[in-house]
Amino acid sequence: MKRYNTPHRRRVIKTRLTEEEYAEFSERVSLCKMSQSEYIRQALTKSRICPVITVSPVNDELLSAVGKLTAEYGKIGGNLNQIARCLNEYGAPYNTLSQEVRAATAELAALKFEVLQKVGEAVGNIQTYQL
Repeated sequence: MKRYNTPHRRRVIKTRLTEEEYAEFSERVSLCKMSQSEYIRQALTKSRICPVITVSPVNDELLSAVGKLTAEYGKIGGNLNQIARCLNEYGAPYNTLSQEVRAATAELAALKFEVLQKVGEAVGNIQTYQL
């Protein structure tokens, strides 16, 4: 019995192809004049496959919306800091200032809800959040 000096291969790779894919595969194998197994081994070891990363427009829209909402958070936070400084300076909470604080807090809660809703829509996980 003749012995060959080739590595013993035990692992099997299986795949399914359409008729068109198989016809193209068979043509390439016959052009190279090698077995299907050898062709696949050569393709695995000699070729370089670069992954393609696509950014969907949903993600761009989400990033834009979150950026706008983050800017709004900053503005509202600055207003709250100014109001808090006035309250601390003068010591007595004025009625109009306390109304402004309540309004700013309500705006923050509404923006939080909007951010959670946009993110939920983008990832396909829409949930109801309490304010």
